[in-house]
Parts: sequence; C-alpha cells; structure tokens
Amino acid sequence: MSMAAGEYVSVSSQSDTETADLTRERRELLENPEAEQRELAAIYVGRGLTVELADEVARQLMASDALAAHARDELSITEVSSARPVQAALASAVSFAAGGLWPVLSVLIAPAKSVVPVVAMTALLALAVLGAVGARAGGAPPLRALIRVVVWGVLAMAITFGVGRFFGTSAG
Repeated sequence: MSMAAGEYVSVSSQSDTETADLTRERRELLENPEAEQRELAAIYVGRGLTVELADEVARQLMASDALAAHARDELSITEVSSARPVQAALASAVSFAAGGLWPVLSVLIAPAKSVVPVVAMTALLALAVLGAVGARAGGAPPLRALIRVVVWGVLAMAITFGVGRFFGTSAG
C-alpha cells in the first residue's frame, strides 16, 4: 500500500504541474495569440519543416484547437501521456502485491533454517520472471530487462540485509 500511495502522490504532483502548464498556456493564448502561433511554428521548423509549411501548420492547428496543439507540441501533454494518479496507484498496488506474493508464500513453506536464502532466491526468480514478462509485454528485449531487474534486486536485498545486520535485526 505504501508503494501505491507513493505512486499516487507522485503522479498527482505530475498532474498538478500539467494543469498549471495548461492554465498558463491558456492565458498566453488569450494575451498574445500571434506570439503563440510563432512559437508553435518554430517548434515545427525545429522538427524539420520549412518555415512556410511550419507557419501554415501552426495557423491551421491554432484555428482548430490552439490549446490542444500547444499542449501536445509545446508541453508534450497528450491524452495518452497525461498523468492518471488513481490508475498509477492501482497498477503499483497490483504489481507490488503480485511480486511480493511469491516470497511471502516461500516463507510459509521453507524450512526454518533456510528461510533467508529460500526467500531471497524466490524473490530473485519472481523478479526475473516479472522483468522478462514486462519487457516482452512492452516490446523490449526480455534478457536485458531480466538482468537489470535481478541486478537491482540483488543490490536492494544486499543493502537491506546490510542495514539489518548493522542494527542487529537481520537473520543470518
């Protein structure tokens, strides 16, 4: 739940920033539409259009929906990329619960003397599988993601274990 709450707060902050950016852009469009059209045209020139074509594209987009054009091309805010705090929190909660399920279950079945290594290996196996599955779902190479997730998982476990040992609270 703490990961979900953290995700919600983080994405809510992003959403607040997007809202403030759109409010500022609305004001700028009302106060100086000509400068805003020039600004949009300059973005298109920077992307490779000729000055004449960029001016025409900016003019037509401003006539159609000026705020949407500036949100998309100046601020990089689109319907697909806009912040959704509740969706992010739910995705985080589900993914962390699914990832944590296997190590928790391994505690229940591992012999008492080998709980720490069994939980560590189960967690790393779960990380490897979920890293590869996530990469494949996103169209990325699975091996690279698997290695990255396992390496960072080992690092996180080692630091956590070290801190526990330092304070005298870790097993082993």
